[in-house]
Amino acid sequence: MNTELKVALIQTRLIWENPIENKRLLNDKINTITTNIDLIVLPEMFTSGFTMNASSIAETMDGETITWLKEKAKEKQVAIIGSLIISKNNNYFNRLVCVEPSGEITHYDKRHTFTLAGEHKVYTAGTKKVIFNFRGWKICPLVCYDLRFPVWARNTEDYDLLLYVANWPKARINAWDALLKARSIENMTYCIGVNRVGLDGNNYEYTGHSAAYDILGNRIDSIPADKEAIEIVVLKKDAIKKYREKLNFLNDRDNFSLEV
Repeated sequence: MNTELKVALIQTRLIWENPIENKRLLNDKINTITTNIDLIVLPEMFTSGFTMNASSIAETMDGETITWLKEKAKEKQVAIIGSLIISKNNNYFNRLVCVEPSGEITHYDKRHTFTLAGEHKVYTAGTKKVIFNFRGWKICPLVCYDLRFPVWARNTEDYDLLLYVANWPKARINAWDALLKARSIENMTYCIGVNRVGLDGNNYEYTGHSAAYDILGNRIDSIPADKEAIEIVVLKKDAIKKYREKLNFLNDRDNFSLEV
């Protein structure tokens, strides 16, 4: 079990609806990371940007992007997380995948599809919250709009890291900043959010604001807003144990069941 988890946050522009060029771009960025790390986090829909043109971009879980992720994870001996458009049984999913060096894949389908953009008309919403274990760390991965719904993220599993990948636009970036910090505080967990930068094909602007917060809501990164950047943050298991035992806030959480 790792007492520390080293995580690389990749805040990047994305090339609209161009999986080949986006993989080339991200491959180059990943190759610049020379420090030994455990986990690389990419933005939401990292092969395409946040598009509703699913039929032209969708891949399968045996497709080129998953193959590339497996190869890259094995080469770098890291896990890589991000979301892409997956087609299965005539449905499209905004699917977050975590590909480990062994080739093992954990996936989570975005629960809260973004109705303002009509995502619910194109993509099938997920129904299952996912907690997975990587190198002794319990990780809860979520996607963009999920950030607005604290009940879905509620830490009833005593996970160690809450992780969001996103295409969160500049117009509502204050909400992104506030909610990421709130999720870390209320769940007594590390919370990381990775957002993109640049313009998409619909001329929406994205200004990054990727960030990492500790268990008390203190920001532990120095990623600049509105610029491409790669930053490595170190998460410490001892800090989780120390403050959960000292403060015991999670012990006072309300008990209720969630129907999906």
